[in-house]
Amino acid sequence: MGHSAKSSDGGVGESIAELIAKRAAETPEAVFLEDARGDRVVRYGELAGLAAHAGALDAGTAVVITAEDPIDFALTYLGALAAGRCVAPVAPDTSPAVVATLREQLDDAPARNGGSVVLFTSGSTGTPKGVELSVAQLLHVARAVAAHNELTAADRGYNPLPLFHINAEVVALLATLVAGSALVLDRRFHRTGFWQLMRDRRITWINAVPAILAILAKDPIEAPPGLRFIRSASAPLPAPVAAAFDGIPLVVSYGMTEAASQITATPLDGSAPDGSVGRAVGAQVEARDESGKPLGEASVGALWIRGDGVISRYFKNAAADRFDDDGWLSTGDLGSVDADGFVTLLGRSDDVINRGGELVYPADVENVLLGDPRVREAVVVAKPDAVLGEVPVAFVVPADSDGGETDASGLRASLLERASAELPRHLRPVEITVTSELPRAATGKVQRARMRSALQGERR
Repeated sequence: MGHSAKSSDGGVGESIAELIAKRAAETPEAVFLEDARGDRVVRYGELAGLAAHAGALDAGTAVVITAEDPIDFALTYLGALAAGRCVAPVAPDTSPAVVATLREQLDDAPARNGGSVVLFTSGSTGTPKGVELSVAQLLHVARAVAAHNELTAADRGYNPLPLFHINAEVVALLATLVAGSALVLDRRFHRTGFWQLMRDRRITWINAVPAILAILAKDPIEAPPGLRFIRSASAPLPAPVAAAFDGIPLVVSYGMTEAASQITATPLDGSAPDGSVGRAVGAQVEARDESGKPLGEASVGALWIRGDGVISRYFKNAAADRFDDDGWLSTGDLGSVDADGFVTLLGRSDDVINRGGELVYPADVENVLLGDPRVREAVVVAKPDAVLGEVPVAFVVPADSDGGETDASGLRASLLERASAELPRHLRPVEITVTSELPRAATGKVQRARMRSALQGERR
């Protein structure tokens, strides 16, 4: 039998409207939201009124949220969900034409009881697909996150990630509401004065992505004494970056929009194996072979997920072939699950490079390149080749890319030498490009598909 990782928060709780009312009754003076760059504060006692007002601003059953201010965004989001409406959070710079089209699609769809959120995936497995998550699914995962991170009313989180993506909505906003704690919202991450801000705001946990942590790792880490942990999501966390935070617990997680954000997370005590993204939290994860049969422990295969927070279909029933008859969803990721339930990712199936019949998993190459302290980020993608079909090429961002001088040719030569010494021939990148930046989505995730597309016209 194959091995799967399973967990459940075991929680059955209130709706969002009931949670807001409960917090207002129990701790009306407690802070819920704070503006990281100003003095605006929302307390639990005033949340119900503010959310109700914000949620009633738009006519119709669907609410498209484009607010740039994160507190305004959060209040509208909660107010609309509390009112049982369908919410579509989008980037503040979304064009009016796109907003109008989206609203039309939402009004045309059957409404869910209790409210829902519709988001669109990044399109990393093809055309972006609409994901509709009910309030029950959102709160199931929020409770699992809060329990895993041991959040209490004494916690003060910090979130610089965009609220129009599922991570910040569930892991930051809703998990905070579930725990009755406080959340400091920032419009964007700022490197300058970061640790002073954490001290001034008495932050106990940080919601981050690897790109943010890689920037912070370049300077001395001056964490406040009350910081309990830093959470990393949306992309693999390079080992050298993680090492820079020695002494600060890191919760490394794996998630996707289709699962209302978090699927797995490493324990707070740091007991996960190196390179793991932790155990399932509030979900099930299973590795399968090409025929769909569950694999044995630690065998690499396609990852499938199932759980109360996982969708059973896409919006308007798109991509129905990604679901099986038992409610499992194909994630499009490759990885393994060991005997203790720890999941290790090898990347997306689309990212695997077939070099003349030999498979190259980008992470295997990237980890070697990241072993050079002069490298902050490394991404390996496929380049078309007339003989082998595909070959691996690497793009690296130097550690001093934001102002320092880098000997690009020297770094390139050194990395090629390192790859030759540490990797089998088929894994070695045929080219290494030194660049100051990589294409990213709003969440900070590197857009590998764009990089592959840019190479399509180049043949060796």
